[in-house]
Amino acid sequence: MRGSYVFAQNLSTTTYNFTSFDRDASANNFIVKGDAVGPNQGALQVTPDTLNQASYLINKSGRVMLSQPFKLYHPINNTHNLVASFNTTFDINIFRPNNTLPGEGLAFLIAPNLSAPPAGSFGGYLALTNSSTDGNPSNKFVAVEFDTVKQSYDPDGDHVGIDINSVKTNLTASLSDIGIELSPVNPANYTVWIDYDGGSKRLSVYVANESDPKPAKPVLSADVDISKYVAQQSYFGFSASTGTDYELNCVLKWGLTVEVLPTDGGGGLSGGKLAAVIAGAVVAVVVVVGLIVGGLLVMRRRWRSETNILGALKSLPGTPREFRYVELKRATNNFDEKNKLGEGGFGIVYKGVLAKENAEVAVKQFSREKLKGKNDFLAELTIINRLRHKHLVRLVGWCHKNGMLMLVYDYMPNGSLDTHLYGNNGKKPLEWDRRYTILAGVASALHYLHDEYDQKVVHRDLKASNVLLDSHFNARLGDFGLARALDNEKTSYMEDQGFAGTPGYIAPECFHTQKATRESDVFGFGVVILEVVCGQRPYGAFQGGFKYLSDWVWTLYREGRILEAVDKTLDGEFVAEDAERLLLLGLACSHPIAVERPKTQEIAQIIYRSVLPPTVPRIKPSFIWPMVESFCFDDNSFYSNTATTATTTERTSSSSYA
Repeated sequence: MRGSYVFAQNLSTTTYNFTSFDRDASANNFIVKGDAVGPNQGALQVTPDTLNQASYLINKSGRVMLSQPFKLYHPINNTHNLVASFNTTFDINIFRPNNTLPGEGLAFLIAPNLSAPPAGSFGGYLALTNSSTDGNPSNKFVAVEFDTVKQSYDPDGDHVGIDINSVKTNLTASLSDIGIELSPVNPANYTVWIDYDGGSKRLSVYVANESDPKPAKPVLSADVDISKYVAQQSYFGFSASTGTDYELNCVLKWGLTVEVLPTDGGGGLSGGKLAAVIAGAVVAVVVVVGLIVGGLLVMRRRWRSETNILGALKSLPGTPREFRYVELKRATNNFDEKNKLGEGGFGIVYKGVLAKENAEVAVKQFSREKLKGKNDFLAELTIINRLRHKHLVRLVGWCHKNGMLMLVYDYMPNGSLDTHLYGNNGKKPLEWDRRYTILAGVASALHYLHDEYDQKVVHRDLKASNVLLDSHFNARLGDFGLARALDNEKTSYMEDQGFAGTPGYIAPECFHTQKATRESDVFGFGVVILEVVCGQRPYGAFQGGFKYLSDWVWTLYREGRILEAVDKTLDGEFVAEDAERLLLLGLACSHPIAVERPKTQEIAQIIYRSVLPPTVPRIKPSFIWPMVESFCFDDNSFYSNTATTATTTERTSSSSYA
């Protein structure tokens, strides 16, 4: 049920994942209080679950809490705390027996203890407070409520709210606006995502139908410094209540990940080191990121010795954990060939196990023979270390010893996307829903890189083998060996040794401009979309004599047969409307003319079904060079002024870490 793995800066996380709730198997993990039933019949029953006696269902309040406490903040000094980040996902069903009116609601709760709900906390108090305690700072709770009854202080009868020591809050959002009724006449399950960033103190809530992917935007988001309101040692769980009207408040699945903060007695970061971490984070925000990138480009020419490399690594803002060589040697069993995950343009990737944390990792060992190895290592470390997104592979740390350069990443047990699309190797074909969710995850990651991060980042090698899959088949975009950050006034990146990338995924204009842009990243993603839907490689021999997958799909589209492109191994088990949506999006992203390709925000909206599929011409437009004036890049939009020839560097990799 529980696992732990290392975070940057020596912080780890604790994770619980309950896919079902059995009274015997999971009872030891929970404390059940008040009128709650707890784990029963595959769900957490937060209020009584009988369907037979209405008198037993009215005016009830209950709590079901995880028995383990979590330290949620650590004092740095008299005015600052290091605050734990957490995220949670759960499925809920709020059922109204016999089609009665629903009442009252369910809440995700951070509580100071495992005590029972206050007396009189039924009705609109959601087992959180009562008429005398509501609003008292000594309550020390923060909750996210899912309310089914409108009180005088509520926006409507279907809303989400952030409650701080009180059920009366102005931090609310109507769910009716996104078409969700928490307790409909026809029972429905909903998935909730709650993300809390301890660094930015931002709490975000997302809600969707159970079968839908996580929405691109939260339904409610607010700045909440939980260290001001909750106990330092707190508990996570659920509370719920009924009134004169009643409902069954059920949690069907629950996953929770919480950052582990250091203990006061040591074993983690000392107060001085923590202060240094905070100071470094503040400096990283204040300093202009473009200066860092410019400084790295200068340092590329100067870091000739191992001593200078090591000094440069330690001076980078927010540098993650430094591993000792012996740790990684032991973790990979002396870099045993049996642990080899893959080999790419920059080196070899090995699977390893960190004994102390019992955590699986991927160790990327940069090749000694590559003249640019040190620069590639520093470029990748500098970029990926500053990125934070659930659909990006997380950097754990680095190592430099005797000329050996290594990066350590989270291990992704389901490998890369391409291995599930081709060749099988005994693997079942990916189900349609899983394919759709994977593409939604990659779209979210790409939008973050292009538009949400404080500096534009171009990945430059977006392909199926660079999409990794975690234990739940969630997509994680990896391999940032070619990625480059752009100053905010820049639109492209240019190398002085030709354009790097993988044939089949390179946008046509790149062979002429030698520049990587956000538009060229979108082209690569378009190819990935077509791969995932069609189950075909981006280039090869296709029906009709076509060499490229996009040409074949475009022809089927012109002939009104686009759904014939869907992967035959699915045996027709797919949603036709969504398949057409993705195929049209793949063609739009693969448009030969860069300015005609959609932006990542529009891509995410299309995948999340917020807007209609793109309009795509029936006949594939021709690539035109020189580009039209509206497409020409600014002469100042690249870093190097060196003239180049149209040479292409091919990178092949059997692992998206490499």
